[in-house]
Amino acid sequence: MALINAETKLCDVILNEPTLIPVINRFGIILGVGDKSIRTVCEEKKLDSEFFVTILNTFINEDYFPENRLKSFCAAQIVDYLTQTNAFYKQFQIPNIERHFNSLIQKSNNGNNNLELMKQFFDELKKELLTRIENDQNHWFPTIKAAAESLHGEYYGNPIAQDAQESDTLEEKLDDLKSLFVIHLKGEYELNLCHGVIFAIYSLEKDIKQHNRIRNRILRPMANAMIEATQNKR
Repeated sequence: MALINAETKLCDVILNEPTLIPVINRFGIILGVGDKSIRTVCEEKKLDSEFFVTILNTFINEDYFPENRLKSFCAAQIVDYLTQTNAFYKQFQIPNIERHFNSLIQKSNNGNNNLELMKQFFDELKKELLTRIENDQNHWFPTIKAAAESLHGEYYGNPIAQDAQESDTLEEKLDDLKSLFVIHLKGEYELNLCHGVIFAIYSLEKDIKQHNRIRNRILRPMANAMIEATQNKR
């Protein structure tokens, strides 16, 4: 899909890329947007239209990643978006996969189809994701916001070297889980529920991939620079 801008009708964007629905939901926007432009919708919701457009373009175009543009936004603004993203994972995407997975196991007749083993693999993946979300919520994000407040909200990012990324195998494990379905699923199983699980896993994998790009290439270096700056003020 071509890059969008603030004058693009939001309905056209959603119709062309329905996977954006969860993303716009994080900004407090639900379906029923009419034929309004993105700028108009953002004005009504009191949102930064440029930040909103940048996030949408980053999500729908894998080759588009404007590091300099994202660094021009306030770190707290990025934290708020990633906080909403984490909440969506915890409240909707993970329960959705679990619900479909459990129904698939219950309605599949063959006990030797490897579904139980796949569910165990997913449970470990879920545990890792929830642990990261808890750390974000209780430690990392509050630290970033405290540093931003200490600097009077004046920090908007510097072109500093990229920090080493945290250990994060979520993308790899989600890809492995898809492979388990494609290669190792056996016997009889409920086809529609199986499709539901696979597509839900794919959606989460795509979302986390974009989340990690913003998290590791933008927010982490900004956070380290802010924390260093606050320490130098003492």
